Amino acid sequence: MDSIDEITDDLPMPPYVTTEDVVFALRAVTVHAPEQRPDGERCRKDEAAYPCRLHRWGRRVLEQRGLTDEQVQTLIAGGTVALR
Repeated sequence: MDSIDEITDDLPMPPYVTTEDVVFALRAVTVHAPEQRPDGERCRKDEAAYPCRLHRWGRRVLEQRGLTDEQVQTLIAGGTVALR
């Protein structure tokens, strides 16, 4: 798939990222995690090539909200971080 196809296939971003969007994004990142397969990394949930659409969307939302990878990992592990 060409990179332009991947861009147009991505889910749309919300106009502004709310706390509820962050919750949905964390869920997407957690559920659509990578799993090693003989043909490479695949999404554990939908078996698409990793990262799948929902994982990419979740990461973009969290990034737009200003969360670092470390903060995302803290949230996934059940910890708390201050959202701006």
